[in-house]
Amino acid sequence: MSQEPIDNMQNELENNLENNINQTENANSELSNEEKLEQDLATEKDRFLRLFAEFENYKKRTSKERVELFKTANQEVLQAMLPVIDDFDRAMTQILKSEDENLVKGVELIFDKLKSTLKSKGLEEVEIKKGDTFDADLAEAITQIPAGDELKGKVVDVVEKGYKLGDKIIRFPKVVVGQ
Repeated sequence: MSQEPIDNMQNELENNLENNINQTENANSELSNEEKLEQDLATEKDRFLRLFAEFENYKKRTSKERVELFKTANQEVLQAMLPVIDDFDRAMTQILKSEDENLVKGVELIFDKLKSTLKSKGLEEVEIKKGDTFDADLAEAITQIPAGDELKGKVVDVVEKGYKLGDKIIRFPKVVVGQ
């Protein structure tokens, strides 16, 4: 037998082996390309989700800031109106002493309209009266005076009314507390 068929078979086997190795390497490189693309896709998806979440947070934050801005602007105007309301209260006290009923009715109508308008904007009076227990979270004590045991730690007099806008007190009532 000649050596030639064996050499041909050996060459053929070597070629087949090389082809198989090349195909495996190509498959591995294709797999690695596919895996690389999948990783890139996952990275971009993650980036997209983070960006989307950040944008949603931005929208919520700006809408909250816008609402706060409107409340703050309203608060400044209402705080500027508080001395006018105080003056109106003092004027009403004096006008009620007047004998001119038409004057009293007219001023009462205007004052009630002013109060209702401010109430519709969210302004409310802080309810505190003589005899209430003093609470430093709701009122400001401007002085203490000696009082009997029944008025100790209680409000003796309300010097200036307090007001709140929604749940926030914008001016604390000023009171005299019994000692």
